Amino acid sequence: MHFKKAAAVFASSALALGLAACGDSGSSNASGDQTGGSAGGDNYVTANGTEPQNPLVPGNTNETGGGRIVDNIYSGLVYYDRDGETHNELAESIELEGDKTYRVTLKDGLKWSDGSPLKAEDFVNAWNYTMKESLMSASFYEPILGFEEGKESMEGLTVVDDTTFTIELSQPESDFPTQLGYSAFFPLHPSAYDDIDAYGENPISNGPYKLAEWNHNQDATIVPNEEYTGEREAKNDGINFVFYAQQDAAYADLLAGNLDVIDVVPDSAFSTFEDELGERAVNQPSAVFQSFTIPENLEHFSGEEGNLRRQALSKAISRQEITDTIFEGTRTPATDFTSPVIPGHSDSLDGADVLQYDPEEAKRLWAEADAIAPFTGQFSISYNADGGHQAWVDAVANSIRNTLGIDAVGNAYPDFKSLRDDVKERRIEGAYRTGWQADFPTLGNFLVPLYTTGASSNDGDYSNPQFDQLTKEAAGAATLDEATPKYNEAQEILLKDLPAIPLWYSNVTGGSSENVDNVIFSWKLQPLYYEITKK
Repeated sequence: MHFKKAAAVFASSALALGLAACGDSGSSNASGDQTGGSAGGDNYVTANGTEPQNPLVPGNTNETGGGRIVDNIYSGLVYYDRDGETHNELAESIELEGDKTYRVTLKDGLKWSDGSPLKAEDFVNAWNYTMKESLMSASFYEPILGFEEGKESMEGLTVVDDTTFTIELSQPESDFPTQLGYSAFFPLHPSAYDDIDAYGENPISNGPYKLAEWNHNQDATIVPNEEYTGEREAKNDGINFVFYAQQDAAYADLLAGNLDVIDVVPDSAFSTFEDELGERAVNQPSAVFQSFTIPENLEHFSGEEGNLRRQALSKAISRQEITDTIFEGTRTPATDFTSPVIPGHSDSLDGADVLQYDPEEAKRLWAEADAIAPFTGQFSISYNADGGHQAWVDAVANSIRNTLGIDAVGNAYPDFKSLRDDVKERRIEGAYRTGWQADFPTLGNFLVPLYTTGASSNDGDYSNPQFDQLTKEAAGAATLDEATPKYNEAQEILLKDLPAIPLWYSNVTGGSSENVDNVIFSWKLQPLYYEITKK
């Protein structure tokens, strides 16, 4: 599947993983001081988060700081349950007509949080606008007939009446209905287009919650949307997302009872959190993949020389030792570019041995590359300091330095937004931390947005026509089962080219305080906020 590049890019739904959300009275900020937070917070569930990168517009949100909020204040045609199974939400039905046209019928009586009716045109207009303005998630519409960034509209979208529209694809795609639960496919209120940035600061909701308050760089609060009639009904008085600069501060607040839910445990607590939290601790597999990306234009890392160096770096990393020592069993060394919880995942792809620690082979490959053009200077891996990444980045850099004898170092950015801004603008001189938290539970979601030519999250600017063709063929398979061999064949190309260096898969490591019940973590890392109840 060939994607054009969005004007503003990011790495899943990166992810990838900087993964980041609002605040409440009684919770502590990153320095440990009490925050004022939002009024009436006694009955709010407090949860960790980070400042959204952009205003809260679904088509322009693809990082977890904004994603935590967007996924709860908006709803799509379908939603994913705790296990990644797809259920209709706003759609009464999504029916295939022919082999590549879907007829969508909305449920009766749908409303926005301001009481106005939600119509079929609210979906069609939102998707066309996102494409026209080349917002960050525009490339997710590439399967739709007539997709071209900058165009006014897609020929494949047709409004039939207030509750019905059709989606015609360029080719049959077996996983397209599954994709419709991702935020890129959410609708927008008709008022959004008057001033999209202003709207994103105070959006009108159609999901289980609505935004009550957003104190930038501090917190944000969402409260139940009384107009919502779907299956994700809020069972609490609201969620107060506290924006933490350091994960250790969030975990300390959890232990002190000042925070109710945390979806990421700092590495400093990996060896103790299950004992400290007991049955309130969570450590389970999730759809999260972590890596570091080496830009295609980085000196010494293109062509034959670059391919040798990428292989050498991969083989110089002792993944098992790092996951055992740093992560205390909360990570698993990668065998591919996806996740073991995704149907079709394989741990025996051709070329996967490049992910195994082999210091002698790593040295040989690096020396062969040096014979083409000697490497001088520093190899850096940039990361965001607010994400709990320093320990593993330092460990990876040490493994590379000790094996290859080069100056490999970590380069810390103060926060996730700063790192992402420099990645987006192609200002980083070196490698940088990346990853992917799945948008929807398919192999293609880990591959197409990150590595197809010009894709929205292809921040390293990788391009391989053979890979593009294989993912296009996979997307066009009659069923997801038939698509799997093509996607895995495409992965074998990635294992040769290594546009990113796969590191490990992440477990959900989180927990809750004694003040809440029904804390359920889903397949994609985060808790089902609407299910949490306050004691």
